[in-house]
Parts: sequence; structure tokens; C-alpha cells
Amino acid sequence: MRKVIYLPLSVILFFFCINSAFSQTASVDTIGDNVKSEKKASIKFGVNYLSNSVYLGRADTVKTPMIEPSIKYTFKNGIYVSGNLEYIPNRVTNRLDAGSVAAGYDFDITDDLSGGASFTKLFYNATSTQIGSAISSTFNANLDYDIAEIITPSISIDYNLLKQGFGSDILINAGLAHDFAWEGIFGNKDILIISPTATVNAGTQNFYDAYFTLKKYKLTKAGKAKEAAAEKLIIKRKAQLSQFEILDYEFSVPIEYKAGPVIFSFTPTYAIAENKLPPRISNGLVNTSGGLFYFETGVSFKF
Repeated sequence: MRKVIYLPLSVILFFFCINSAFSQTASVDTIGDNVKSEKKASIKFGVNYLSNSVYLGRADTVKTPMIEPSIKYTFKNGIYVSGNLEYIPNRVTNRLDAGSVAAGYDFDITDDLSGGASFTKLFYNATSTQIGSAISSTFNANLDYDIAEIITPSISIDYNLLKQGFGSDILINAGLAHDFAWEGIFGNKDILIISPTATVNAGTQNFYDAYFTLKKYKLTKAGKAKEAAAEKLIIKRKAQLSQFEILDYEFSVPIEYKAGPVIFSFTPTYAIAENKLPPRISNGLVNTSGGLFYFETGVSFKF
């Protein structure tokens, strides 16, 4: 179980400035009391706003903000089921772009070591331009370990199955976290958690092959000649796409405030992509030498 150091707000802000390189967010779902409490069944539902759809530091040139309603039911033993929808506003035709259903199990091995495993089935609109829209399902396993209540390293492994016979992807996310919490801001039972976060993602990029083949050039109506030429270039890069490489670095500062059953969240993120495809292939994607900034914010209720 993750532990948190409880400090005055002034101390939190000071350490926030000097520790922003370390992270993996803790959640108010699991933190709120100094004494470990008995687990119980719960239901959580809410809605989030994502400023842009970014996958491993990669994004389409068409900015894709999304509204994401979600629901999750957790049993007393740690098994859970969840689902979400992704709705894209502010376009000529507003549409339901994607959704998912998941089942998983979260568990504590010791007071300091916890883990989880899950399976997620993904659904995308046929006209979706999200970079990950060729992924059909994901298997995940993860572990995190609290070291002396100072820093929490974590590791997460994803095995992604792609659509229509394309190769699968293996992704590894490694992160560091340091959590700060402040209780009693406006009442005796509220809590604020700030978790500066740094992570690195590595893996294969077969999702690029599927994305360009099934989505990008067909949806943009680039023409058969250009589409065929692009597919030839991708075929030449298949070996590169199957290699295990660093894909991006991400720096974020998840902030959560809980008052009773209400949870407010805000997570700004800066992602720096690595080992991107050459511009002649990835033309039509955001391919800057720098990084991408986006944020997610929302409100949820947990009972």
C-alpha cells in the first residue's frame, strides 16, 4: 500500500519545486487516512476532459480534445470492472469516438509493495484519428514499491493486440513518484494530494503500421498513388517498428482533492517522443523536435 508524508502546505510547495522529476501518481482512492483501513466494495463514476489525444508522445495534427464519462465498481477483494466512453466535441460532426470495458485485480503484497493485473477491450469509431485506434485489446500487469516513505518506483507492462492481423506490441512503463498530502484544508476529512511524476515508455511500434495502413492515408483521402507509396515506405520500416526502443519521456503533476465522496483532479503532462518515424512517412502527424503539452481534468464521485 502506498504511503504518504503529510506536511503543511508551505512545505509541500517547497518540495514540489525541487522534486518535480520524481513521480507516479498516488490516488485519493487509496490514500486518505494514516491508519490502514479494511477494504470494502465501492463504486466510482465521473467525467473527465482531455485537451488532446496523445499516445506515447505522438498525436495527429488535428487536435483531438475529448470528454470521457467513466464508471468503475470494485469488489471488496480487489477485483474490479470498469467502462468509459470518449466523445469528441467542437467538430463539424460531434461524435462518439471510442470506448472501453475492463476487468482487473488490484492487490497488496505487503504494506509497501502493491500490484495489479487487468484486461481491457477497446472500441474505436471507424473514422477515429487517434494514434492508438488500431489497438483492439490490452493485457496489463503492474507493480509499485514504496521505499522508506520517500520515493516509489513503479513498473507496468502492456501487451497490445492490434486489429486485422497486424503484429502485437509490448510496452514497458517505468516511473518514479513522491507524493505529498495535506489534510484539513476546508474540513476535517478532506485531503489534497500532489504527485510530481516522471516516467519513461519503451516498446515496439507495430501500432504505427496498423494506424497508417488502416487509418491515416485512407481517412485523409491522400489518393491511391500517395497511399501506395506511403505503404511501401512503411513496409521498409517494419523491422524498425518491431524493435524495442525508448518511445517517450513524460513529466506530469497529478493533483487530486477529495472532500467526502467528491474527487476533483487535474493532471498537466509534457511528453517528449523518441524514435519517431521519418517525416516522409509521418507527414500529417505532430512531428516537432520538442514535446507536446496536454492536460486532463475532471470530477468523480466514489461511494
